[in-house]
Amino acid sequence: MKNITLSAEERLIEAARARARSENTTLNDQFRQWLASYADTAGRLQRYDALMPSLRGRLKVGRKLGRDEMNER
Repeated sequence: MKNITLSAEERLIEAARARARSENTTLNDQFRQWLASYADTAGRLQRYDALMPSLRGRLKVGRKLGRDEMNER
């Protein structure tokens, strides 16, 4: 495994460490998970593209949404 050095504000690092501790993990583990996910964007897109045709026709929406309903936030 290769080491890298990152720079960030101290308060952010401490907040991230506290969150990782509350999730029973470490900041290093969280970063490794994020890095793996970030690096695998193409793989996720391929899996998404492979899944969508298999769902076509299998999902049913109760009714067609109007333009205003689709744009509500």
